[in-house]
Amino acid sequence: MYEKELAAIGRSGRFREPIMADPKTIDMASNDYLGLAHRKKLFERACKRVGKYPWHAPKASLFLGGYHPIHRDFETALREANGFEAGIVVGSGFLANLGLIEALVRRNDVLFVDESYHASGMVAAKLVQGKVVPFRHNDPEDLSEKLSRTPVGKRGRRLVAVEGVYSMEGDVVKREILELADESDAVTIVDEAHSGGTMGPRLLGVFDHYGIVPGPRHVKMGTLGKAYGSYGAYILASEEIVAFLHNRAKPLIYTTAPSLFDIALAQEGFEHIAKKRELLKRRIARRKAVVEEMTGRYPESMIVPFPVEDIPTLMRYRRRLAESGFDVGAIRPPTVERPMLRIILRTPVKPKAYRRLFRALGDL
Repeated sequence: MYEKELAAIGRSGRFREPIMADPKTIDMASNDYLGLAHRKKLFERACKRVGKYPWHAPKASLFLGGYHPIHRDFETALREANGFEAGIVVGSGFLANLGLIEALVRRNDVLFVDESYHASGMVAAKLVQGKVVPFRHNDPEDLSEKLSRTPVGKRGRRLVAVEGVYSMEGDVVKREILELADESDAVTIVDEAHSGGTMGPRLLGVFDHYGIVPGPRHVKMGTLGKAYGSYGAYILASEEIVAFLHNRAKPLIYTTAPSLFDIALAQEGFEHIAKKRELLKRRIARRKAVVEEMTGRYPESMIVPFPVEDIPTLMRYRRRLAESGFDVGAIRPPTVERPMLRIILRTPVKPKAYRRLFRALGDL
């Protein structure tokens, strides 16, 4: 039924299949930045946390009795630590972006979105009632020009959507972009999937990194399946915006509430990061220093892209690195414009292993 389409994908070198991690290789591909997915004590504590209650699954949507003290407690911990008025737990980062953007961008509004924003946000942008204006990746000048020459409708709003750390490029959103959004009274949506837990004095992400005190127009979205070692997502915002999402965001209303165990596990990870913050920051800095030592460039984040000329070469490099004991992500178009190996700086991986990897890359 889809034979021709599958054949075309295969000819382009873009055919995907699920990949099972090989425990014999060193994981430099996953988003488990801090290694919390391997910490059995966090798993056991999460089991105990859920086991205190008479049921272990949410059973219904947030608005039909599925809201649970485990959800509430984690929302409270997140909003208090990050300085927001309110929070919501969500089933996944994809659902969070989908719900946020589809709900908040109304008929007379304009959404200004970085052209490298996550696919979930781009899907949502196709569903909105308002106007969508992409701007060049991490380019304050382009955003400024488009903000100045794009009118909003009567009683309309401006919204700006960016990522804290861009998942492919690994670069950090420029502060000037956040300042431009504030100056234009825009609602600023920051996807902190790859920055939460990995940057800032308290490892809370980009708001923390830049010392920005959240205001009523700031919205922070983050995922739990990366640095926090679990699965799911959250949204932090003002009480007004959270109340609006409760009443308009379809991925919140028309789905079962998030898994109790996943939220409990994320809270254990969140608390672990707070306790071990200084140690984790030293480990992160050490691995970034190795990248600088080996490449001459200090990475902004824990994502290091390595561009490759074409897809066949990319896949060959990935296989050769796997044979040498390194599991590295091979990212192909259309996810990225050019093929690349994506190296993740995970704190459980020793600095000497990254030195070996970069030497191996130099020999390819």
